[in-house]
Amino acid sequence: MNAINPGKTVSLCVMSGKGGVGKTNLSLNLGFALRDMGHKLLLMDCDLGLANLDVLLGLAPEKNLQDMLAGQATAAEVVQTVEPGLDILPAASGVPEMVEMDQNQQGALFDKLTDLVAGYDFLLLDLGAGISGTVLSLARMAQMRVVLVTPEPTSLTDGYAMIKVLNARYGVRDFLVVVNQATAQEAKETFQRLNLACKTFLGFELLSLGHVRLDRTMTQAVINQTPLARHAPQCPAIKDIAMLAARVARYREENLETISQRQALKQIPSVTS
Repeated sequence: MNAINPGKTVSLCVMSGKGGVGKTNLSLNLGFALRDMGHKLLLMDCDLGLANLDVLLGLAPEKNLQDMLAGQATAAEVVQTVEPGLDILPAASGVPEMVEMDQNQQGALFDKLTDLVAGYDFLLLDLGAGISGTVLSLARMAQMRVVLVTPEPTSLTDGYAMIKVLNARYGVRDFLVVVNQATAQEAKETFQRLNLACKTFLGFELLSLGHVRLDRTMTQAVINQTPLARHAPQCPAIKDIAMLAARVARYREENLETISQRQALKQIPSVTS
């Protein structure tokens, strides 16, 4: 039987119910951690209206995802190599029509990405915050979904809302949770609260991927437009993110045969009202 996904590419999205919880920094540094483990990956900026991965990297791309979807640039012209083994697919910023893509645009994006991901171990999707239709569709496409929350009540409430909507609209029931800017005890209590809500009201449980400690070094890394993994590779937050990356990599290693028999991205189903 021929493999549907011969490159055994795992797609993983990082999402959050609200902005400001550190989602893009987690995506970026998780990408560097996986790259440093020897994996080849494509990091895609999926905050399609307010893209900023390129800003955190100090890049000024001439072409972006919008150009690729419009047929004004090829994938090779848009994808940029940050370091050997780590490529980035930048998105447009300040383009509101990209936030709510219609079904045809979502289908075109699916086709482009399906062709593009061959040869990568991981496709890492940094989604926009909230529950826009485009965010939900991209989350549905990914094989793995990481919900990032902080101990703040608003983050928990919005994270739960995102999980609830994805479950109601697409029947998604498998979510990994990372608690950011938290001690081990805070992370444990935060996960337990979120998991209890899902178990009680949605009928399924979440899985904890781990937590990342609050690290003041992150602020300076952002100001310097340098990934924390390169700015302070031995800092507490990077050590935590390296542990998350090891768990993600172990999942891929233990499920290579299964992964090869399913698409790197799931076809987006038609949305019915």
